[in-house]
Amino acid sequence: MTRTLEGQVALVTGSARRIGACIVETLHEAGARVAIHFRGSAGEADALAARLNAERRDSAAAFRADLLDTGALPALVTAVLDWGGRLDALVNNASTFYPTPMGEITEAHWQDLMGTNLKVPLFLSQAAVPALRKSRGAIINLVDIHAQRPLRDHHVYGPAKAGLAMLTRGLAKDLGPDIRVNGVSPGAILWPEDGMNGETKQAILDQVPLARAGKPADIAGCVLYLLRDADYVSGQIIAVDGGRSAGW
Repeated sequence: MTRTLEGQVALVTGSARRIGACIVETLHEAGARVAIHFRGSAGEADALAARLNAERRDSAAAFRADLLDTGALPALVTAVLDWGGRLDALVNNASTFYPTPMGEITEAHWQDLMGTNLKVPLFLSQAAVPALRKSRGAIINLVDIHAQRPLRDHHVYGPAKAGLAMLTRGLAKDLGPDIRVNGVSPGAILWPEDGMNGETKQAILDQVPLARAGKPADIAGCVLYLLRDADYVSGQIIAVDGGRSAGW
């Protein structure tokens, strides 16, 4: 039997573009109604929702929220419930990523990187728990393979993702049996938008047994598996990295 997500509602944070948009498209193709969260990418979020609604009426909607405003998170969940009538999946995808070399770290860096990568998944999950308990739903956190091994000059981002890995396991233990909680740890999927030289890219790929970068669809496929097919999987973090972390 082919499983679908038909009738289910999924909220994906930071999903107007890049990996988040691919997750939205994949879950929508599997039958879900999708709530596309964005902060500043209104045009891209609206265009994505319009395209998906053209395929299936009222199957997608865009929701704006500043996730760092903790007080706004319950309102985001309420808005999704008002639109979709239920909530079956929360995918904590939104993230900020940039280096913070020692000697240059500011409190603003700490608040931003810890906020988006750890604080937001915690408080948004907390806001979503009542609805997810009702639907016996699931939470997926986008972690990072560098939650296990440090990335040079990322002294805030790395600890934030390490904290998210522990949060994933802790929530799985405390929210079961009603809610499953898992994580996906991407490796080299999309290069940073602010640029990376070819030598650095090749050095990364030299550490990947599959000898190539991955695609957003690789991450989205893993998210789909955990939401649709993994009824007895909880508290796990799956590395989607071409085998890179196996050789560290």
